[in-house]
Amino acid sequence: MDLPLRVIELDTELTLRRFEGEADLPEYFRVIEESLEHLRPWMSWIADHSRERTAEFLAARPERWESGTDFTYAVVLDGAIVGACGLFRREGTADGAREIGYWLHPGATGRGVASRSVVALVGQAFRLPGVDYVEIVHDLANRASGAVPARLGFTADVRRPAERLAPAESGEEQVWRLTRGQAEERAATGTP
Repeated sequence: MDLPLRVIELDTELTLRRFEGEADLPEYFRVIEESLEHLRPWMSWIADHSRERTAEFLAARPERWESGTDFTYAVVLDGAIVGACGLFRREGTADGAREIGYWLHPGATGRGVASRSVVALVGQAFRLPGVDYVEIVHDLANRASGAVPARLGFTADVRRPAERLAPAESGEEQVWRLTRGQAEERAATGTP
């Protein structure tokens, strides 16, 4: 099976790299701890956040990577982990689709880090055989998350009801889609 690159160097300051399990635990846990209030409105997993849960998350990454279901990267800015992003398939996701997710420490927002990370993940998604499109899904009220796909030329595909799992969620999701053809056209014209 073709797998995404383990390390993606985007420029001299920004790298996406596969998590290194227990070695990343202290730093990754600290970044989550520092980001709790920033993430709490939108990320349901924050309610169960603990060092043990973070360790379990990191321990599961290698198997999920090798199985081709979840490619999660540490977002590293100037040598420090500042968040995570990933390319994955949820249960019920079409065979030809992958979803992109991301979160950042509040100190790393507003600098194009999420956008550059998503562009890199789009490239990795289309390395995978049979992937026809990628999606970004976010709660409609989370405007910051929605700004990324809008800026990168994704098409607002559908809005659908969703269970409210985090405090600020509206109960409606926006799904953005970028097809392989759209990505190729953007690459040919030099558009990010």
